[in-house]
Amino acid sequence: MDRQELFEVIKKKRSFLCVGLDPDPGKLPESVLENDDPVFEFNRRIVDATIPFAVAFKPNIAFYESLGATGWWSLEKTIGYIRKKYPGTFLIADAKRGDIGNSSARYAKAFLENMGFDAVTVTPYMGEDSVKPFLEFSGKWAIVLALTSNPGAADFQTCCENDQGVPLFENVLKKASKWGTTDNMMFVVGATRENMIEDVRRIVPEHFLLVPGVGTQGGSLESVSRIAMNRQCGLLVNCSRSIIYADDGLEFDIAAGRKALEICEKMEALLREKGLI
Repeated sequence: MDRQELFEVIKKKRSFLCVGLDPDPGKLPESVLENDDPVFEFNRRIVDATIPFAVAFKPNIAFYESLGATGWWSLEKTIGYIRKKYPGTFLIADAKRGDIGNSSARYAKAFLENMGFDAVTVTPYMGEDSVKPFLEFSGKWAIVLALTSNPGAADFQTCCENDQGVPLFENVLKKASKWGTTDNMMFVVGATRENMIEDVRRIVPEHFLLVPGVGTQGGSLESVSRIAMNRQCGLLVNCSRSIIYADDGLEFDIAAGRKALEICEKMEALLREKGLI
């Protein structure tokens, strides 16, 4: 799926919502625990409830790796279910991989070829050769960590690394954007970094941004969207906990769908405001 195709899905759904599928075993509703695969059952019901509003789904791989082999099996079943029932849905492996070239090549093959994800989040700390393997799959994306939403981001990302006072995240954007194109590279930019998003767009005006931090972490959907939206929307705003844990009762999926609809309605208004739909 290239940038134009992704934009067409956004226009069709009138939404740029990405739902994070982060099934914490300690937070799963009791109604799924008796299932043979409670993680898959939880994901299935969340996906079915939110698919009218979600352009993308983003499993955080840590929630599956931590369960061992059964977690990987639940993840593969989830991806297979979405691919079969809802073809054309954009799937992101939030894996945050990045290693020397031959290792990155194996990670890229695992997620983009074997598991069939459309995109993988990658860390650029080891440089170009650690990211390039993720860009060698036609129609697939590398989503490079640039300016994240967590408090520890200030330890490195926003520090000035030279006498000109240029923060590290700006150099990451400038260099990494030359490794790929606007059709195969996105950047992670946290919604809690609202005061720096204009700087991001100055450097990468046409790239898509994956934006976490709206909802539970306190980022403002409206403010970030008005600053960062471009002529093809250029945003996938991720919401995880605020949607998937909207309720823990028997109808947790219905509650998730209602929350996704609430967010989608705001996104539709923002798209109309920008003249994109």
